[in-house]
Amino acid sequence: MKKKDLLLALIVTFIWGFNFTMIKLAVTEVNPLIMTAARFSLAVFPVIFFIARPQVAWRYLVSYGVVFGVGIWGMASWSITMGLSSGMSSVLMQSSVLFGVVSGLVLYKDKIHLFKTIGVCLAMIGLVVSVMYTNGNVTFPGLFLISIAASSWTLMGIIVKAAKAKRAFAFNVWGMLFAPLPLVVLAMAIHGTDVISSSVANWDWNTTVAVLFQAYPTTLFGYWIWNRLVLEYPMSTVAPLTLLVPVFALICGYWFYDETLSQVQMVACGLFLCGIGFIVRQPAAPVRKVARSA
Repeated sequence: MKKKDLLLALIVTFIWGFNFTMIKLAVTEVNPLIMTAARFSLAVFPVIFFIARPQVAWRYLVSYGVVFGVGIWGMASWSITMGLSSGMSSVLMQSSVLFGVVSGLVLYKDKIHLFKTIGVCLAMIGLVVSVMYTNGNVTFPGLFLISIAASSWTLMGIIVKAAKAKRAFAFNVWGMLFAPLPLVVLAMAIHGTDVISSSVANWDWNTTVAVLFQAYPTTLFGYWIWNRLVLEYPMSTVAPLTLLVPVFALICGYWFYDETLSQVQMVACGLFLCGIGFIVRQPAAPVRKVARSA
């Protein structure tokens, strides 16, 4: 990877890690589903007016928006409100890779090579231990919600594959058009219509800064750069860099909120991320022997 592109990748992974700190800042006073709806509203408008709709069926855009908005970031934001630390939320989000392995086996009949098998075992051990030896930074409601978010990430990948969209950024922007309304409806279904007025009343400058950060650096800039890197470089080069996201999230969580891990959790998180690294590692292509002429 070129030095310039590597630097951009590092910037994006830092932004995505810091994003979990911004989520925690935003949901301190405001309902997480309403906050997430505001995030995607800002990310879509007015950008969508300058980007042509991708030539895919509407059902893919709608399903992408609901899964990406409600399933992933609505649940991830809610998990922090329910007691999951911002750092652990980022770490546990990586379990989406495990759900991806399962969906690959079931839907696409993928073969599991040795590194994936080792990775799944390491990641599962690290995941279980990090939850068992919590120091208050993991709650079962938060764990349940982040599990929905992680599995939704896998579902999002299935939708993108089925859509066969050639313009990833346009697909992302037009799909996000269908994220805000379901988030607001879900919030009102759970908390009643007063959730909107209470969110507006409690909205402050911290919330504004956090939502703007999530909408522009995280969503628009981050996914634009990342999609470009994915198109230019092999996934075996790009995918492992995402392991830096929870590392940055843990550092930012400690720096801004004094979030700490128990010693056992530190080892378990390291084991978990190593396992994920084994899973995303691509097996080396077999070397073809070429017959030498006499």
